[in-house]
Amino acid sequence: MQRYSGALRFFLYFWARKSNAIQLGININRYRKALYFLALALLAPALLINLGLLTLIDDEALRAWVALEMQLSDNYIAPMLHGDFYYKKPPVYNWMLLGVFSLTGEMDEWSIRIPTVAFLLVYISTIYYFARQHFSRDLAALSALAFLTCGRILFYDSFLGLIDISYSWLTFLSFMLFFHLSEKGRWAQAFGWSYALAAVGFLMKGLPAVVFQGATVLGWLAYRREWYRLFRWPHLLGGLIFLAITGAYYAAYVQYNSLDALAQVLLNESAKRTAGRYPFWFTVLHLLTYPFELLVYHFMPWGLLAVFLLKRGAWAKIWQHRFTAFAMLVFLLNIIVYWTAPKVHPRYVFMLIPLLFMVLLYLYNEYTEEATWQKQVIDMVLLGCCLVLPLAALAPLFLSRLSGTPWLWPKTLLIFALLSGLAYGAWRFREARLLTVAVALLAVRLAFNWFVLPDRDANDFGNDARLDAIRVARAYEGKDLRMFAQSEWQPMTSFQMTLERGAVIPVDYGPIDTSAYYVIDPQAYPSLEYETDGTLQMRHGKKVYRIVRFKAPIPKTAIPEPVEYD
Repeated sequence: MQRYSGALRFFLYFWARKSNAIQLGININRYRKALYFLALALLAPALLINLGLLTLIDDEALRAWVALEMQLSDNYIAPMLHGDFYYKKPPVYNWMLLGVFSLTGEMDEWSIRIPTVAFLLVYISTIYYFARQHFSRDLAALSALAFLTCGRILFYDSFLGLIDISYSWLTFLSFMLFFHLSEKGRWAQAFGWSYALAAVGFLMKGLPAVVFQGATVLGWLAYRREWYRLFRWPHLLGGLIFLAITGAYYAAYVQYNSLDALAQVLLNESAKRTAGRYPFWFTVLHLLTYPFELLVYHFMPWGLLAVFLLKRGAWAKIWQHRFTAFAMLVFLLNIIVYWTAPKVHPRYVFMLIPLLFMVLLYLYNEYTEEATWQKQVIDMVLLGCCLVLPLAALAPLFLSRLSGTPWLWPKTLLIFALLSGLAYGAWRFREARLLTVAVALLAVRLAFNWFVLPDRDANDFGNDARLDAIRVARAYEGKDLRMFAQSEWQPMTSFQMTLERGAVIPVDYGPIDTSAYYVIDPQAYPSLEYETDGTLQMRHGKKVYRIVRFKAPIPKTAIPEPVEYD
């Protein structure tokens, strides 16, 4: 009887363990579903609340300004600024903006930024779609959420009306189509689609599109040991498609302007950040710090997963999986260009970051069952962050500068409750910790929208400059207003003045007309005599320009070179 009693106790113990495991499994599945639901619920408010609040930064204003002058001049082919030809970027993104302005009927901050949100949503959907071809649903979803919630995207570029997210999506799509179509042996489509997208990318941002396409095609064919495909008709067809698309645009462009200056500026734009333009030690420092700047700063927290690359056998796992091999190869070949180029913006590599994240998340998933030091470090760091966030969420209640925030207590307590629940989930369900972190970051972005953006707007000198630009435009409505010679223009001010006037403010290099009003930088032209009629507050350097009329005509040859000053 004692023997059967022992067997019974063993059976009951085993069944209890099994039941707990089953129950835990059910809880994890339900928890994951709840996380996906919460992520979808947070997505719209996280990306849209206060989207149009902040004054445009210069790069945003520049794109909108080009589009505005296209509309005002009825010239949609040759971009211009202050009525002068603008060469640094081809016009495709400006056409997109004009389409949005036409749909919304507005040319304001929200309309300028909403394309970024739309393309970001399309981008993460594209990441999920292609990752799902090779990974589980959870890993594919996490790949998309990792890109969305990395620091640089979620807390900066996702609420700015810049070209880079749309361009990066286009380039990433080109990578994915080239890989998947080539793997199916459909080489004509692989080359055709990738070169067509590269051509559109070229008409958005210039030569970087050629570099991405060239490095990807050459690298993948070399990896496959299929160099001969460069000389087969499918590749030649792709090249012809690229030339046809870009050639059609430039055939139209020459009807407005010569290609000589355009080609020179496009080449200079691509070369100005290369290592040869900077001191040797500056370049060496960049080579040493760039990986840490990229992974440990701009693309936190997911960049921390790069520690898995230090594990023995990790690289072998990458190369054994066809998709991760392609992703890592394309990342490495293209990141070299930026690794060796000082003073590059993180947004220049947005098309490469999802490739890296997919590889790193794949490694994390592969080592889930192993107690590696890499996994333990990542899990502890992420759990620590989740546990700290609820306390940080209470900070607005104790900051005097936020005391005037509408609905301060309800907003704070809602964020606190969300982050507290997610902190518990991160501790309780280790298997879903990464997904929990992604959703927690969306909740933090919601708090950022409610508390940080209004405070930043209230203390932004750029808003004062914007209002002054509007004031000057109204004061000189109907008058002949021009920019004087080489007085440095600042895009936000020029865009707001042009928008308010509803007319191009031309730059005048001479001869100078005594009947016109000129916006002049007095420090750049201290020797000129004129009558001051008004002032214009500039954003950068807090410079104050003058609105003047000249006492006597000035021939073009008599206009002095501007004086350089700090």
